Amino acid sequence: MDSITPAQNEDFLGRFRDAFDEMVVYKDLKRNNFISAFKLPSFMRDWVLKRFQDEDGTVDVERTTAFIREFIPGKKDWKSIQNRIVTCQETVKFLAKVSVNIDIRTQAVSFELPDFGLGYKETVIPFDVWEGCSDALLKAEENWGIVELGYQFPASAKEPGKIKLLGFQDFCPYAVDLDEYKYAREDFSLAEWVDMILGAVDYNAAGYTSTTQKFAVLQRLLPFVEKRLNLMELAPAGTGKSYLFGQISRYGWLVSGKVTRAKLIYDIGKRKDGVVALRDYVALDEIREAEYMRDTEIQSALQAIMENGKYRAPDNHEVNVDAGIVFLGNIKSEAMNEYQNMFAELPRPFHQPQFLDRVHGFIKGWDIPRMTDDLKVCGWALNSEYFAAILHELREDPAYRAIVDERIVLPRGADTRDTEAVKRIATAWLKLLFPHARAARDISARDFRRYCLKPAMDMRSIIRMQMGYADEKYAGQTVPDFDVTEL
Repeated sequence: MDSITPAQNEDFLGRFRDAFDEMVVYKDLKRNNFISAFKLPSFMRDWVLKRFQDEDGTVDVERTTAFIREFIPGKKDWKSIQNRIVTCQETVKFLAKVSVNIDIRTQAVSFELPDFGLGYKETVIPFDVWEGCSDALLKAEENWGIVELGYQFPASAKEPGKIKLLGFQDFCPYAVDLDEYKYAREDFSLAEWVDMILGAVDYNAAGYTSTTQKFAVLQRLLPFVEKRLNLMELAPAGTGKSYLFGQISRYGWLVSGKVTRAKLIYDIGKRKDGVVALRDYVALDEIREAEYMRDTEIQSALQAIMENGKYRAPDNHEVNVDAGIVFLGNIKSEAMNEYQNMFAELPRPFHQPQFLDRVHGFIKGWDIPRMTDDLKVCGWALNSEYFAAILHELREDPAYRAIVDERIVLPRGADTRDTEAVKRIATAWLKLLFPHARAARDISARDFRRYCLKPAMDMRSIIRMQMGYADEKYAGQTVPDFDVTEL
């Protein structure tokens, strides 16, 4: 890939702030390290920083700290909050992640605060409150918002008291104008746009030594912007996989450690879909050590989901999935070579060509440098919450796939799975780098080939090669030589 020289200067910053206005925040993860002690997700951190920084980006540390302590409590504060609600009978307001449960048998509605361990059996949402906030609470499986809590006394000696929801205000501090974002791309070069994306996800573009490193990081964002895009990344430890997939977007979910089939895929007892049906992507971390990757039922469910976005449960319930599945793992330095078997130490599914074939592309994580302070963003950047919301909205736009279908020329006999994999990856690159393209003529054949098609073919080719190592029947098979139409 040709070098793209960054262009961070006063002219760029002026255009950047004009284009995105209130969505721009000054991020300095070294100077504002105090805020990391509160363990806020990036999207909430940026909102807080913007609230308490001046026009030069200087943050009022004292006011910021006081606000977080009052309105964004941590798990350690929960006992104190319980005491205020139950014993002192106070009404308490704070920001929290909420999910709801509707009991079919009793029609009772309850809620859960998963970050504090407060479960459905301990709570209630009165009917009049539910009428006023049900739309906001049903937008997603989990919603961030300002909760107002009080105590409901037991109706009799046989019934327990409960914490009740008195009000809920959705945490949606930014109005997302997708068309405005698309049009803004026209005011920037590709180099500037790439650097802007890196800043939006908390990276300092100036800290990278090559364009290859920058684009390797951007590959991780492809499942954020394209439905059912399945990827795999092997990387050295410390390159930021967990951070990007776990902290940047509230629309994704990172599995780190143990997970059950019920939580991940489908809970038969509760007849409730798992997180694969509720998120934009599910990233499965540390796959080499993950016990759940040795569960044959999880393996078969993931294979079905990666193939057609559906899973038929034993009770005949169908789980419909738009999420991409992303497999993440660490790799030894001697194994960082796509021209040898990289999956030898991975669980059994990664030794099966039929499973690997459903993974669309591979990210060479060794092209991404180990995280250092020099790679942490320091400057004006897009708010992470706004940017993640934009990527979430772009998933629904079919115009980009239409451009890809028109641009790519299929050779005779092209394998269907290869074709679909390349087209999905190319579509994601198009959305990420050229969101202003509304028709095939809006992107040159040269740019489409270089920044969309070729990276997609390269990512798919590695999966093809690894299929050959898994089964010699596939050895020597390559991705078709797709071409680009000239308009």
